[in-house]
Amino acid sequence: MVEQARSPDQGRSGPVERTLAILELVAERGGAGAREVADALGLPLPTVYRLTKDLVDSDYLVHIRSEGRYELGYKLHRLGLALHRQLGLSRPVAREIAALHESTGFAAYLALYRGGELVLVHVVDSPDCPRLKPLRFGFHEVPHSTAFGKILLADLDRAGRDLFLGRHPLRALTANTITERITLDAELDEVARRGISWEHEEFLPGWACAAVPVRGGDSALLGAVAVSAQPERLTGAEQRLAARLRQVASRVGACLRGSET
Repeated sequence: MVEQARSPDQGRSGPVERTLAILELVAERGGAGAREVADALGLPLPTVYRLTKDLVDSDYLVHIRSEGRYELGYKLHRLGLALHRQLGLSRPVAREIAALHESTGFAAYLALYRGGELVLVHVVDSPDCPRLKPLRFGFHEVPHSTAFGKILLADLDRAGRDLFLGRHPLRALTANTITERITLDAELDEVARRGISWEHEEFLPGWACAAVPVRGGDSALLGAVAVSAQPERLTGAEQRLAARLRQVASRVGACLRGSET
């Protein structure tokens, strides 16, 4: 049976879905006009005008009338600050990730355990060693191919890992991505034993990563700190880098435990 093509508006049938789609589009494009929104989302122009008016009235969008376009409103900033407070992303934690970047010269990452996932919440990089572009705020996909994702998988028991990987198939992203479960399990056992995860061009060609867990006082997984760089920059620096990552993870863990209390 041939599957019928869906119209662009299908899957966005409700007002909430349409409203969120408008916000995401405006955020992604740095602003957009009503016609641009309508064309991109397949929405009727009157619907766009009605929803954007509600968003402007609620301070989630700003209407730049002289340019005929919408930009993000100020209320979203308050929501972002509230999210960071809930995540425990305090200034001391952010400073530790910045210091990790400065001391290694590598892009530095913090992922936190939230909703059964390790979710990327903070990145510090530079033109000399930029972040891996798919690794955006909130990223948690393809954990079998990322260093911090392997930290999460290694922390799960066999039943939990089976359930998790049932939702996240072992798809290949590069020629080096591990797609065989028996091979992945062997590596995860090693990650659990050594307390550090390595990823060698498994997520993106030409890039490698390392990560260590951040744990609570009861040894529960709170998150992970990680770095990425070209593979040749990591070669020969494994022991020094592992020590630095563990040092930062210990300090971040102390900060997070303090915020909990």
